Amino acid sequence: MMYGRQIDTGAVLEKLDAYLQKNDYDAAKQHLLYWLSEAESMCDHKTVLLLYNELMGLCRKLGERDEAFFYVKKALGQVTKMKIELNVGAATTYLNCATVYKAFDRAQDALPLYEKAKMIYEHNLPRYDERLGGLYNNMGLALCDVKRFEEANNLFKQALDVMGGIPQKEPEQAITYLNMATAVEMQLGLEKAEPLIAGFVEQAMALLDKGKERTDGNYAFVCEKCASVFGYYGYFSYEQALTERYRRIYEGA
Repeated sequence: MMYGRQIDTGAVLEKLDAYLQKNDYDAAKQHLLYWLSEAESMCDHKTVLLLYNELMGLCRKLGERDEAFFYVKKALGQVTKMKIELNVGAATTYLNCATVYKAFDRAQDALPLYEKAKMIYEHNLPRYDERLGGLYNNMGLALCDVKRFEEANNLFKQALDVMGGIPQKEPEQAITYLNMATAVEMQLGLEKAEPLIAGFVEQAMALLDKGKERTDGNYAFVCEKCASVFGYYGYFSYEQALTERYRRIYEGA
C-alpha cells in the first residue's frame, strides 16, 4: 500500500468505493480511520487532508453532526498548515466543508466557503469540469436556504451548462432539475409553483431514464438520492422504479 513515505491513496479510495457500493458504512469509516492514523504517523500531509475530506463527507451522510464538524475544523486547519489556501485542492476542501455546514442547517456559514471555492475553481478549472457543476449545485441550494433565489437559479443554470458539456452526466443534470423544483417551491409555495415543478421533474425523469440500464455505483447513488424527491412530488410509480434500479445495482455489486 505504501511507496516510500507516502500512502497509495488510489488503493485506499478504491477499497472505500467498494464498501460504499455495498452500503457498508461502518467498514468504510473504519477503513478511513485506519489510513488516517497511518498518514498522520508518517506526516503524509496530503493524504491526511484527503482523508479528512472523506471522513467529513461520510459523517455528513450518516447524520453524525458533531463528528462532521470536527473533521471540517481539522481539514481547514490542515489547509492552513500546508499553506495551500489558493490551490484547487484547498477549494475542494472549502466546498466539502461548506456542504457539511449546509447539510446541518448552517447555510450562512457555508456560503463564504462556497465563495472561496468558486473563485479558485473558476480561475483554475476548464469550463466543462464536473467539479464546477457540483459547486454550482451545492452553492445554489445554500442560497435557497437564505432566500437568495435569483442567484441560486443562475447557478443551477450554470450547473446544467457544465454537466451538459460532459459525456454521461445526465444523472447530475437530473439532480439539478430537482434542485430547481425545490427552489421554486421554496420561493412560490407548492401550489403556485406546481406547473414549474412538473416541468423540472419531468426533465429529471427523462435524463435518468437515459441511463436506466447502467450498473455503476454513481448511477445507483443518484437514483437513491432522487427517489424520495419524486415521491414527495407525487410521482410514486417513478419513485418505485428508481428504488428498484438502485437496489438491483447494489445487490449485484
